[in-house]
Amino acid sequence: MFKSPQQLREEIGALVRQYHDVAFPRQRFLPNESNVPVSGKVFDSSELEHLVEASLDAWLTTGRFATEFERDFAAFMGVRCASLVNSGSSANLLAISCLTSPSLGDRQVRPGDEVITVAAGFPTTVNPIIQNGLVPVFVDVQLPTYDVDVTQLESAVSERTKAIVLAHTLGNPFDLDSVMAFANKHNLWVIEDCCDAIGSTYNGRPVGTFGHFATTSFYPAHHITMGEGGCVLTQSPALKKLVESFRDWGRDCWCAPGKSNTCACRFEWKLGSLPKGYDHKYTYSHIGYNLKATDMQAAVGVAQLKKLPAFMAARRENFAKLYEALKDLDDIFLLPEATPQSNPCWFGFPLAVREEAPVSRNQVVQFLERRKISTRLLFGGNLLRQPAYRSIRHRVIGDLPNTDFVMNNVFWIGLYPGITDAMIDYVTDTFHHVRKAVAQGA
Repeated sequence: MFKSPQQLREEIGALVRQYHDVAFPRQRFLPNESNVPVSGKVFDSSELEHLVEASLDAWLTTGRFATEFERDFAAFMGVRCASLVNSGSSANLLAISCLTSPSLGDRQVRPGDEVITVAAGFPTTVNPIIQNGLVPVFVDVQLPTYDVDVTQLESAVSERTKAIVLAHTLGNPFDLDSVMAFANKHNLWVIEDCCDAIGSTYNGRPVGTFGHFATTSFYPAHHITMGEGGCVLTQSPALKKLVESFRDWGRDCWCAPGKSNTCACRFEWKLGSLPKGYDHKYTYSHIGYNLKATDMQAAVGVAQLKKLPAFMAARRENFAKLYEALKDLDDIFLLPEATPQSNPCWFGFPLAVREEAPVSRNQVVQFLERRKISTRLLFGGNLLRQPAYRSIRHRVIGDLPNTDFVMNNVFWIGLYPGITDAMIDYVTDTFHHVRKAVAQGA
């Protein structure tokens, strides 16, 4: 009997649901035997069905699922424009590259101009500054929020300062009142790296809605995942056009893949010293890239986005449980602190081993790892001490003592939605054995 493509899709969907139930059964947690990850993807059959549906379209590049995701994610984040890209690192590259566009006139950022940031962070928050021929100016962070020390911002300004690029560290919003007032005073561009902070708010307002650009990541460790993927957010349609130009080979045309003549004058443009009527689809206004995501990635994101409110609630609940259970270890650990006026949707649970503690950070981390509790350091620690940054052109404000403290004393553990109550109980019990076990050489 002949079956229509739609009937076959429905049968395939049913098989995918069966496959998920067989291939990905719920695993029982066994203390000291099962791993407690710091992060990971949380999914059900819906993500697999969306992924297969997109593959059956055979469109493969950015398409209908990307359009749906961009629309719904922008609405969720409270911004007008969302442009999907292939990673959060690419999102940061695009946001900073856009500032170099000649179309910005007097506000164009040029080689040698300075960008204020912090050294206690992730490399690809800073790398696009260097890759665009700009000069990072590093200020310190505050403890125990791990965000920018806003008291150093005025000391960091020079006549070449054009922008400030900061991440909401581990989902904890930085002091947006102070940063935005500083940026407005000095007419600076602001880029919020929200890769770890989807769902976090400041004064009841979502992060990512304050700066000129915001960036997000959809790597499996983050709040939602596409496997790989990211987004550039902005309130400005004019800035969105720049993002999509740099993302899509640097072209001047804004047609979506597979579309032509959206402007209704494809062969009538006169740009640069090209002949009049040169095909607008092959006219380039920027030195760009191809950083688009595939529609299969976007399809997974569409399914994940529906789960995001529940994911956010789980992260906040897990943070609260860990904080309550570990606060009696205050003589050993400096516990995390939310920035005033913020409500973080925490990416991880950071802990600093106090310098006067009877154990070191390395001893604690090794103790936990031996018991299958995964840990991570706070990314690059002090990036200026990393081999990749030894010879970069930069300025630094002060000696960055708190950044070095982060490098030497701070680590974080997981609280993503896949962390169960049984895991939290095991983790907190293990922490309460740290002091005695390390003293005994265990």
